[in-house]
Amino acid sequence: MRAFFKQMSKGIIISNPIFVLALGFCPALAVSTSVDNAIGMSVGVLFVLLGSNIIVSLIRKWVPNMVRIPVFIVIIATFVTVINLVFHAYVPALYESLGIYLPLIVVNCIILGRAEAYASKNPVTGSIADALGVSIGFFVALFFIAFLREILGTGSLSLFGTHLFTLPVLGDNPMTLFILPPGAFLIMALLLALLRKMGVIKHE
Repeated sequence: MRAFFKQMSKGIIISNPIFVLALGFCPALAVSTSVDNAIGMSVGVLFVLLGSNIIVSLIRKWVPNMVRIPVFIVIIATFVTVINLVFHAYVPALYESLGIYLPLIVVNCIILGRAEAYASKNPVTGSIADALGVSIGFFVALFFIAFLREILGTGSLSLFGTHLFTLPVLGDNPMTLFILPPGAFLIMALLLALLRKMGVIKHE
């Protein structure tokens, strides 16, 4: 159990996919305009990463080395299709908001990278811990980026149709730059600098 949580914690802090490994920038830039999108994308990544890691780990000894990447992609695509259909059926508004970036989880370098670097070489328990840690790390990074972008870019915060609050000054004069792609880069840079200053992320 101790090894399980140790492996899981690596994906949250030590190997955070966005802040440390600099992976998954496309969804981080594209869908982090609202907290709703950040939560939705994180749920999709968790489902696909957990499912694909488990299957890849289970079949790792029977997959020939020369075809492992195509096999991994087929497995990932299967889980992406499932989550895509579920979102389309039960949360259509979120499905429309995420757009093409939900099915593009198939080629997300985080998913394929963990399948290749970890799940294909380790047993199921460790692969589950790895998937959970990386997914939580992805969610934490995406959530804070989206939270700051939505607050600064709109002056208010809403969660799945429920208006939570409006800031006094920004509500009337929002800094719309932060809703645009340059705003995402700026927020990511500021958060990364803050984490490094706090010692959460170590300098190389």
